[in-house]
Amino acid sequence: MTAPAIRGWCPGAHRPMASGDGLVVRVRPALGALTCEQARGLADAAARFGNGLIDLTNRANLQLRGVTEATHGPLLDALGRLGLLDSDPGVEGRRNIVLDPFRGTGAKDLQSRIATRLAEGLAAPDLAPLPSKFGFVIDAGPARHLAEISGDIRIEAAARRLIVRADGCATGRAARDAEAAVSLALDLARWFIASGGIGADGRGRMARHVTAGRTLPEGLAGAMRPNAAVPAPRPGPVTGPVTGQGPGGLLVAAAFGQLAPDDLLGLVAAARGPLRITPWRMVFMPGVEAAEVLAGSDTLITDPDDPLLRVHACTGAPGCPQAGLETRGLARDLARILPPCTALHVSGCAKGCAHPAPCDLTLVGRDGLFDLVTGGTPWDDPDRRGLMQTDVSDAISG
Repeated sequence: MTAPAIRGWCPGAHRPMASGDGLVVRVRPALGALTCEQARGLADAAARFGNGLIDLTNRANLQLRGVTEATHGPLLDALGRLGLLDSDPGVEGRRNIVLDPFRGTGAKDLQSRIATRLAEGLAAPDLAPLPSKFGFVIDAGPARHLAEISGDIRIEAAARRLIVRADGCATGRAARDAEAAVSLALDLARWFIASGGIGADGRGRMARHVTAGRTLPEGLAGAMRPNAAVPAPRPGPVTGPVTGQGPGGLLVAAAFGQLAPDDLLGLVAAARGPLRITPWRMVFMPGVEAAEVLAGSDTLITDPDDPLLRVHACTGAPGCPQAGLETRGLARDLARILPPCTALHVSGCAKGCAHPAPCDLTLVGRDGLFDLVTGGTPWDDPDRRGLMQTDVSDAISG
């Protein structure tokens, strides 16, 4: 079997990625939020210019699938009218910022102001070499919600002070205010470029660079530890004490992190303001209290005990050219018989895009059959090989 191809870059709006179901176009909403008007427009664009499928990503972005060469241009025009497109493709690729979705509201919110200034600063030409996967995390509340989210430079809080921390370092440098934090973060990105953090292939990550022995200059290193981290949230009502600084609301998941246009319109109908896209492949709806407003959808999930939340599944065939088998229909069926407290990953190939980490049970499509890995990743040696789809249920249930 041919090894799966590692792309090493992320799609964008200007630079889509080809997949088995057409072009994948990534949309990066400003501040990780969609106004109701933008959400309605995006639902319409997904149906008109793609195949209607909208992915929620672990970078708090959205991806439209099934776009063609002919519809890509009109889609960009629509995204531009909605305020969802950077005019400069290079700046779009560098605006890779994940923002705490439980932050406060309004123009005075500290974390939103930091994100806005950081996005402006990333337009600087000397930052153009940054790899497309190089990202920033803004998690400066009383408790860290994004500790497990990938990011190369982190703006956090230590008690009531802002700090800037390089990924791979346990401590960060204090900043006197939001402007100083943004300046430190941009200087840290420039140091990464200048000190050889980017390989000949154009790729590179901060944690790998630091752990390889690169020492931060004195002006960028610090001894302050960030506030304590809290576990990733689960779908359902979110109270003010959980957010720590912002309003309560409703956290809504989608089966396999994928929405249809009607799902997005259903969220808009229930919303009381902008929809906040989270890096947990969920949508946070500030101010919304009743989960019943979304009743009737077989995709949207507000029950934290729904077994579909314990199942990870990639796009699979035919949507992904590297997948040898269909994944999500099977995954939905297996969720019904999955033993309690057990997590399942159904991967179309050994790359493991949907869950690149160990899982209780992992099914890997290989040459038209499935391999089963117990307590490992898709690229580990399987415990059982060559399972037909009719055999998979018995293997999972017992």
